[in-house]
Amino acid sequence: MSKLEKQIERLKSKPKDFTYNEVKMILNNLGFIENNKGKTSGSRVEFETKDLSKKIILHKPHKNNYLKEYQIKQVIGLLIKWRLI
Repeated sequence: MSKLEKQIERLKSKPKDFTYNEVKMILNNLGFIENNKGKTSGSRVEFETKDLSKKIILHKPHKNNYLKEYQIKQVIGLLIKWRLI
């Protein structure tokens, strides 16, 4: 099992300590590019495919690097819907 596959399995288990960096690594490996729209975007970050057909919007965690439960569910749901995992 590859590192990416292990990370995807970890994501799907919905751990409470899943980090922004971990989800960024998964999305990058699935062909998404992180797009932080300059200084005015605040903590809002878009991950989109090169062809712009798929987009995931997340807010970077502030106090710690852990994603909230709803963010993990959102990412899992979209990746399943798009048949990427």
